[in-house]
Amino acid sequence: MAKESMKAKERKRAKLAAQYDERRAVLRKAQSEGDWDAMFKLQKLPKNSMSVRKHNRCQLTGRPRGYMRQFGISRVTFREMAVAGKIPGITKASW
Repeated sequence: MAKESMKAKERKRAKLAAQYDERRAVLRKAQSEGDWDAMFKLQKLPKNSMSVRKHNRCQLTGRPRGYMRQFGISRVTFREMAVAGKIPGITKASW
């Protein structure tokens, strides 16, 4: 299990990214047109408001690695749930 502080930090990043998304898009467009003031305004925005800084985490355990985007959980949790039959349509392969 991930620390609660790490989970909270990820939630904060997602919230900030959503909050500043529109403003950042406008400033990036102005910057691409050669507006220097837009570049300086972009630099003054919070670092964690960039969507690139978000990291996918398992919804159940908070594990940052081995994330399966299709299910929103980590590979470890996925395997446990699949073996237990908690994910419909998923069975362990045997041949």
